[in-house]
Amino acid sequence: MDLENSLRQVRIVPVIEIADAGDAAALGRTLVDAGLPVAEVTFRTPAAAESIARMVQEVPELLVGAGTVLSEADVDAAVDAGAHFLVSPGLNAAVVGRAQRTGVPIIPGVTSPTEIEAARALGLRLLKLFPAEAVGGLPLVKAFAAPYPDVTFMPTGGITADTVAGWLQVPTVAACGGSWIATKADIAGRRWDDIRSKAGRAVQLASLSAASL
Repeated sequence: MDLENSLRQVRIVPVIEIADAGDAAALGRTLVDAGLPVAEVTFRTPAAAESIARMVQEVPELLVGAGTVLSEADVDAAVDAGAHFLVSPGLNAAVVGRAQRTGVPIIPGVTSPTEIEAARALGLRLLKLFPAEAVGGLPLVKAFAAPYPDVTFMPTGGITADTVAGWLQVPTVAACGGSWIATKADIAGRRWDDIRSKAGRAVQLASLSAASL
């Protein structure tokens, strides 16, 4: 799978925390129906692995990632659940190595030139800038483009519906992660119409940003 190309097609990745795996398939179908067929399910609840498995099995059109992958055990759990890609908040060589041995692509988090170079040394070119707004925002990701033209980013952290368009206009940004599309409260309340509306708006923002590149 060409993960970067897949992310450039969707541009915005809903970052999701699911407390009840029984909600996973309905959420996945809601995102697909809204034209945003991607989800990053974070390993922040005990329901994460089962949620990923249900999405993969019941919503085959959905590109499903596992987020907050912090250990080799998390890698194994995510891969066993069928995750299509993995995302980590930081750069852990052991976690990256485990993921590479499984053949499932991983996007580790970086915040500095030193971490970018460490990631490049591991053969990685698609990285997560996290927490994007807190570590320097748009000026930082633009500054990285000159010394690292072969690296692309998925900024995540603090990005909102009001700010995402600016990020998506940066050529080295493949996609942005966003937690506003399907919040924990929305999922727990099964507010599928609200999530569908926000996902549809995200699709519009992505389209407008693409047109301006």
